[in-house]
Amino acid sequence: MSNKGFSHIGLSTLDLDKTREFYETTLGFKVVRCDIIKIKEGGNIRHMFIEVGRDQLIAFMEPNNVDAIPANYDAGINEGLGVPGPFYHFAFEAGSVPALEAKRLELIGKGLTVTDVVDHEWAKSIYLKDPNGISLEFCCLTRDVGNEDDVTMQERAEVSIEKWLGDNYINMRISSRVEEPALADD
Repeated sequence: MSNKGFSHIGLSTLDLDKTREFYETTLGFKVVRCDIIKIKEGGNIRHMFIEVGRDQLIAFMEPNNVDAIPANYDAGINEGLGVPGPFYHFAFEAGSVPALEAKRLELIGKGLTVTDVVDHEWAKSIYLKDPNGISLEFCCLTRDVGNEDDVTMQERAEVSIEKWLGDNYINMRISSRVEEPALADD
């Protein structure tokens, strides 16, 4: 068996309708499957699959009146686990730097808070959050990766942990308020 990438990633939401609106209308992805899972003990889970490219899917599940599931919880992952904002995130392929820059302007035009383009030296990215508080990234490679230097753990940059706490990783990268740290010379 060869690895073909992700089939899907399963996530939770407390508002499937709002989530669908965001991923379909705001981000431009296509919903490809919806169903309702009836729970024997009572309640149901609404289930929706969104294609995000190359036959890869995100599945969102919304519990309704299921006794074993809390009625209210943090679906944003990071805050619920108490870790900095960028730790758990999902990155979508932008294709090119011009497409990434265009996506940023498009999302800002739709009223979203989006970071400036962040240059990672090997890739460029923008960051935002979905209505569930889930951290999202649009990214494109700017060079080939996977060479020996890339796969050897090295100190490349130094940042303050404060930059990653809460929404700082987004807010501190808007309108060039804070410069990205320079990469360490190898």
